[in-house]
Amino acid sequence: MPGNSFGSAFRVTTFGESHGPAVGVVIDGCPPRLAVTVEEIQRELDRRRPGQSAITTQRREADEVEILSGMHEGLTLGTPLALMVRNQDVRSGDYEEMRTKFRPSHADYTYKAKYGIRAWQGGGRASARETVGRVAAGAIARKVLAGAGGAGNRPIDVVAWVERVADLEAAVDAATVTRDAVDANIARCPEASTAEKMIARIDEARKAGDSLGGVVAAVARGVPSGLGEPVFDKLEADLAKAMLSLPAAKGFEIGSGFAGTLLTGSQHNDPFYDASGRVRTRTNRSGGVQGGISNGEDIVIRVAFKPTATILREQETVDEDGHDTTIKGRGRHDPCVLPRAVPIVEAMLALVLADHFLRQRGQCG
Repeated sequence: MPGNSFGSAFRVTTFGESHGPAVGVVIDGCPPRLAVTVEEIQRELDRRRPGQSAITTQRREADEVEILSGMHEGLTLGTPLALMVRNQDVRSGDYEEMRTKFRPSHADYTYKAKYGIRAWQGGGRASARETVGRVAAGAIARKVLAGAGGAGNRPIDVVAWVERVADLEAAVDAATVTRDAVDANIARCPEASTAEKMIARIDEARKAGDSLGGVVAAVARGVPSGLGEPVFDKLEADLAKAMLSLPAAKGFEIGSGFAGTLLTGSQHNDPFYDASGRVRTRTNRSGGVQGGISNGEDIVIRVAFKPTATILREQETVDEDGHDTTIKGRGRHDPCVLPRAVPIVEAMLALVLADHFLRQRGQCG
């Protein structure tokens, strides 16, 4: 089954199914002598894990990470780094109806069409449970980026937040938003007044057996100029692939995104100026990337997530024999993926930047 690996110089391969024994990741290309602790990885996984609030799935998983290889006395060896999390709170019986029926807008039918077989309990590889490995790898990527800062040796800082749930949108300053502000509420929206409305709207959908979508925004500050490769490996191209590979992701923007199409060139261009010997731009409609290469400004992206496909309402579908029938979701599901998607978006952003940083270092020495 190809398509389970991502990256070039910093390459990750995730493994495992939602209701299998374990999920995890193998990282190839991690530099040696990085100081890494289990606690640092666990801190990121705790932000992603299920059951963390009333507006997320109530599946109870501790998501305790185990380091299987690639470490010695607290330092990375430069050899493949394997990280694993065991599945514990599985309830495969909740999915019995999905054994022969396809959930609308889920991967049940397409996996069956492609492989002729599918792991119907929990969605298998199509489940967001797969992202455990991504978040664990993202924690390692952050360590790689610790020494990759731009002008003034600023550390690279990656922060994501919930910008919109349904039609509720927050106004957040990407230049100053902090992770503490994001994590201050269960919606992971740093604008408190909007967060309260988001929580109420998500809870309303949960009680109605329905789901909501929205937008996660993210910023990477302190990124040096020069990251990205022409022509097909442009930085924003790899960012788009990374984000659109996430479960439920349906749209990607960088900088002005689609809104930029409403401007003229004179309105949209980012004027350059000299800032004590450093080239800067007075605006950042490019989102920190020009010509596929980072320009040293903040990288600002947005990812659109559809409403969760599995809902607790009866819907029309067909079974594996092509017969018309109905299906009603059971079990434990997120009524809105946005709050738990925040650390996953951060992880993918860090993975792309770490990969391109190592590629650039290999080219330039």
